[in-house]
Amino acid sequence: MAEANETKSETTQNDQKKPLEPLEPLPATASKDYVWKGPDGASINYTATAEMIPVRADDGTMIGHMFMFSQISDADDKSDRPVTFCWNGGPGGASYMVNIGGMGAKRVKTDGMAHLTGVGEVEDNPYSLLPSSDLVFIDAFGTGYSHVDPNYDAKKVWGVDGDADAFTRGIIAWLTKYGRMNSPHYLYGESYGTMRNAVVYRMLGEHGVGVAGVTEQSTILDYEPTLSGEDDYYMGMFPVYAATANYFKKAGVGVDQYEWYDKAFDYANNTLARALTLADALPADEMKKIAGEMSEFIGLPADFILAKGLRIELDTFRKNLLKDEGETTGRYDTRFTTYGYQDVQGDNEFFAGEDPSYDAINAAYLDVYMKMLGDMGFKGYENYEGLSLKVNSSWNWTHQAPGTMGSPQVPNVAYDLATALRRNPTSRICVLGGIHDAATPYWNVRHDINKLFLPQALKDRIEYHLHSNGHMLYCDEVALAAAGPELKAFYDKRHEDQAAQ
Repeated sequence: MAEANETKSETTQNDQKKPLEPLEPLPATASKDYVWKGPDGASINYTATAEMIPVRADDGTMIGHMFMFSQISDADDKSDRPVTFCWNGGPGGASYMVNIGGMGAKRVKTDGMAHLTGVGEVEDNPYSLLPSSDLVFIDAFGTGYSHVDPNYDAKKVWGVDGDADAFTRGIIAWLTKYGRMNSPHYLYGESYGTMRNAVVYRMLGEHGVGVAGVTEQSTILDYEPTLSGEDDYYMGMFPVYAATANYFKKAGVGVDQYEWYDKAFDYANNTLARALTLADALPADEMKKIAGEMSEFIGLPADFILAKGLRIELDTFRKNLLKDEGETTGRYDTRFTTYGYQDVQGDNEFFAGEDPSYDAINAAYLDVYMKMLGDMGFKGYENYEGLSLKVNSSWNWTHQAPGTMGSPQVPNVAYDLATALRRNPTSRICVLGGIHDAATPYWNVRHDINKLFLPQALKDRIEYHLHSNGHMLYCDEVALAAAGPELKAFYDKRHEDQAAQ
């Protein structure tokens, strides 16, 4: 019996040494020529390419293949033509939404807060970044078509630092393949993609690759407010609640939406902050007074707010604002609604994941994206992983910010952003926020950057823009139209910087 065990052990060891083969062959690269036509009669000839880019470690070990979808102008002179690397967040989200939703050359038309049918209507995107930059949309490993090599431990890239390192290597691989190292380089990230932006921004600089600009759309830099009971959570949510109550005419009726949001923003800073800090040490009469003021802002009863200790969770707000109408609001965009669930489906974790603002667009976006790839002749794997819960649940949140001690499980990459900006003070950062975004509230990014105590010269390199949208800017055509000229101006500022040198 002992001899049999030894033989089995030797066989297992030999099997482990044998390299594993990919389960499927790599999809072949596909390209197609298009003409983008803008609303003012302008046009751009461009080539769209879908491909799998190999990503390797320093020792040549294959990490995997990243799926990249590029849209490159056919202009002969690319000496000053930027290239922007774009992605969504999650973690675990592929990049199709930021592509077909709003920044790519084509977009799916939206219809206000209406739920789109699965067959989306496509147009040449009048708000695309293409007039300002070539575009490369990258799927994170384990999402979309991006595959980790079977001989590489996927957990090494499913985490804050490993993910950013993989993206840094993928970007360098693409720049090297296409000879674009000397182009102006930009990063565009949404949601967790803004956290990825901050670390990739720093890491690219450490690899000798300059970054001209970073766009942070729906930003989260510090994950501490996501922990239960954190005061900054309630501070960030309060202006969003107020904007939502204003939209549904539960508060601030007749007041401009931005004016109402700004009032709530100031109230959070100047009144609510003290109340939350003092907690039950706040005198009872003052707590009652503040509960009444909060009620005027966010449309929930004062007694209800008082009973919650002035601390209103997002799910509590979503369930109760439109309770009399039998509806609940969205999370990504709190203006979207769906019908309320029965108590038998009252599981909090289930409800937190139910979001009409995501349901309204996802099928249309993904169906159109798959059709576009098919029309190009790209034959990917059987399944395009738009949102991988496996990646999300496996994520390693450990991250040691530059110059800090230890590796906390709750990452704060604001210091990475600041470090990269200090090292590259000619670069710029553009922050885009939405007043109806309850996933990454705008108050928090302003607070996080304020805590960096940057010198004025670096503060001047950061610009902020706030619009009517929720988490996905591209779902709100009004906001997208407003952000378009701001983004164009952001890219054009590199000419001002060049002239000043």
